[in-house]
Amino acid sequence: MTHGNGARVAAEERERLVERLDIDDSVADEELTLSTLRAAVDGEIDDEFVSMGEAIRSDLEGSLDVALLESVMADLETQIARLPEVREAGIPDGEREPERLYRELIEPAWRMYDHLVDVGFFESVDANAPRFSSEHIRNTSYGLLEADPLTSELESIGFDDAEQLRLVTSVVNSDKELARWVPTEQIPRDVEFNVDFVPPLHQRAAGGSLLWIRTLDVHLWQKQVLITEEILDDGYWDIKAMLGGLYLLTRAAREIGVGDESALTDGQLMAALTASAAIMIINQQEICRDMYYITEEMRAPPKAR
Repeated sequence: MTHGNGARVAAEERERLVERLDIDDSVADEELTLSTLRAAVDGEIDDEFVSMGEAIRSDLEGSLDVALLESVMADLETQIARLPEVREAGIPDGEREPERLYRELIEPAWRMYDHLVDVGFFESVDANAPRFSSEHIRNTSYGLLEADPLTSELESIGFDDAEQLRLVTSVVNSDKELARWVPTEQIPRDVEFNVDFVPPLHQRAAGGSLLWIRTLDVHLWQKQVLITEEILDDGYWDIKAMLGGLYLLTRAAREIGVGDESALTDGQLMAALTASAAIMIINQQEICRDMYYITEEMRAPPKAR
């Protein structure tokens, strides 16, 4: 069963995607798929982008637990397959407190997150990757489109062609929103908060996604009189996309861990790292709008007036 329209690419979004990737206008008149997009894109990853991936590999060499990361990937695949079941349940059961429904989805990803924190993974990525920019995001899209191991694996864990196209489109078209998220060391020191307590960018992206999904059990249970099927449908894609971002992050970390046996080039690795953060950032903002900030127009009608 398909839930919501989150994976659909609207006409105006497609036009922006074609323009930003400098694709021939004739593509806009065809049915856009991941395959047609891949065939139409003529750009290549630049050397600077490649060197960032190389630097991160070198920095983290020998520090990552490959077996743990592969276990997390397998368990995340299982949880992504459970998403339709979770959606059908909708609101957690419970008389005094909610059952663990949405929290189960992210249990594997917490293991990955804690491991990456322990080995200094997030600090390394923050130090070697620049802030989001249009050029950085274009390189990311080129890397994703040429990385067959990534696209085929996303398909194998439940992201069809339309959903993968949705992920690429949202990343490419969100450069202005993503530009607000900067590596910690680039945050001005005179801001109104203590920068020393701000985690690295990829840690913020992953941690934020984990926390938004974790709190859904309590949020939906407490607000169930307000919740509609439309709210649950709209949030379905946000949750799936964040799980996909967490999976991409885990896969990228695994590729660093296996060293010379990696199936990804340095440029493709950097694309996976960048895309994972971008997907998680975009969709944790979307889930706020779709499931948490319930307006009067969105809410279920009161049972009594």
